Amino acid sequence: MEAYDYVVNGKPALDWVVERQCVKTDKDSGIVNDANDWAIETMHNPRYPLELFQRVITVSLATMKIVKALPALNI
Repeated sequence: MEAYDYVVNGKPALDWVVERQCVKTDKDSGIVNDANDWAIETMHNPRYPLELFQRVITVSLATMKIVKALPALNI
């Protein structure tokens, strides 16, 4: 997928979003970090995680289109 070509700090932006949207439980405190719960409680939008992923795909594709259109550097 072309959107994976957009890399930030050595990692595709889409991977970054997926990693942060996963449900995780802190080992020490037992606190559950669930992006779905956060989306409902804070954003009042249960579709927020999906919409965020879709926005990152759009930005990734648009950025790669711009990058590919840049002229080659003669260094």
